[in-house]
This record gives sequence, structure tokens and C-alpha cells, in this order.
Amino acid sequence: MNFFNTKHRTDSTRLKEWDYSSSAYYFITICTKYRKVFLGRVVRENIELSEIGEICNSYWSEIPKHFRNATLNEYIIMPNHIHGILIIDNPTVETRHGVSLQDGTFTNKFSKPISGSLSVIINQYKSSVTRWCRNNGYNNFGWQRRFYEHIIRNEKSLNKIREYIKYNPLKWEFDKYNPDF
Repeated sequence: MNFFNTKHRTDSTRLKEWDYSSSAYYFITICTKYRKVFLGRVVRENIELSEIGEICNSYWSEIPKHFRNATLNEYIIMPNHIHGILIIDNPTVETRHGVSLQDGTFTNKFSKPISGSLSVIINQYKSSVTRWCRNNGYNNFGWQRRFYEHIIRNEKSLNKIREYIKYNPLKWEFDKYNPDF
């Protein structure tokens, strides 16, 4: 692989053997397009949400209303990104030690959306926020095409990620995408 190639990456960073509709805790990061500051600002280490940020917050909190297999845990809306822990509880997909127990023919490359999967939930969230923005005069708003996810595999990791999310505003002052940095 040419690491200096400037073309857009098309291969997936998702685990090929993992079924992203299976029960798990997922740490999610969704960034605005070009990491532009659309969602608010950090003032004295507290986030003050913009109108778009308020919509992001409202729509994020409504995810469980639209996806009965989804539960929210710790999350934060930052000026140019969202961090959150999303829990998928889908007892119809059996897993053991982070590997799906479905037959070997299953591969989740996010090319064929699976109802209630992580990609469907996040993509519908992003689409809903974008649609609201377009309908309300925020035509420059956009998201990065992809999102970051991490499968949380134990309680120690879960607690570390919760702490990272909680204290994220304290780090904003030094974020390279902070226009005031």
C-alpha cells in the first residue's frame, strides 16, 4: 500500500469477521466535514451548543426511540465532533469473545445495510441532522463521510472511554482543529 497516495481510501476499517448488528458497546466518533466548528464552542471548559449542536444533541438522544435495539451511554457534542457510547442489544445475533457466531458466509463490509446495525443507526442520525440543516438554511453543514468506531470489550476499557468523553472539553483548548488554538 502506498501511504503517500492522496486518493480517498475506499477499503473499510471495520472488522470483516464482526457483525455490527450484534450486541456490544461501541465507542463512536463522528466528525464534521473538514472538522469545521459547527456544533458549538467551549467556554471555560464547558460546551455551549450552537443551534446545530442542539439539534445534534436532541437527535442523538432520540436514537433509542427509532432503534429499539439501541441504548445510549456517555456522550458529548464537541464543536466539530461527537463522541458517544452506543449499546446495541440484539439477542438474535449470538457472539462470543467479540466474534459473531453466524455461519462463515457472513461478512459485514457495510456495503449492504443490516437493519439495526451500527452503520444504519449512525448514517440515519447523520442524514437526519443534515436534512434539518438544509431545511433551516445551514447549507454549508456537512459530516465526514465515515465515522470512527471501537468495540468496547471490557469494563476497564468502558470506564476509560467514559472518562475520555467526560473530560474531552478540557482538551479542546489544545485541539489542532480549534480555530483559537
